[in-house]
Amino acid sequence: MILKNEGRGITLVDISEYRKRLELFEAIIDEMIERTQSGAVIVVEGKRDIIALKKLGITGRIVISTHQPLLVFAENLAKDATQIIILTDWDRRGDILADRITTYLQNIGITPDLDIRRRISSLVKREVKDVESLYTYMVKLKKITGQE
Repeated sequence: MILKNEGRGITLVDISEYRKRLELFEAIIDEMIERTQSGAVIVVEGKRDIIALKKLGITGRIVISTHQPLLVFAENLAKDATQIIILTDWDRRGDILADRITTYLQNIGITPDLDIRRRISSLVKREVKDVESLYTYMVKLKKITGQE
């Protein structure tokens, strides 16, 4: 048990909840590592997102979606990638980007993976709103669970 200050006062939290979150988060990261090593491409919003994913051990291809019109981006991506993981932020802008990229890719005949984005969003709940904070989140979980 640990004390956690959530802005509404201090509450007692079972450390096993954090261990479970860490285990699930590490499994998702391992899946992304494996998928990118097999040729999958991860789509993010910015350079900081790439840095965070690389710090998490993801060394495969990661591309930024915001440097060109989305339709052109999707067409170019579809030319050399069949496995695409969309990992935009969990805010309104990220949701819109994910939806538009998905629509464009589906029109070309590719169904991108949105499941990883959904699972991460569900796991981090309100603690993390963007991809660039995922590495910090991992460090936090390891510190809380004593696995630094």
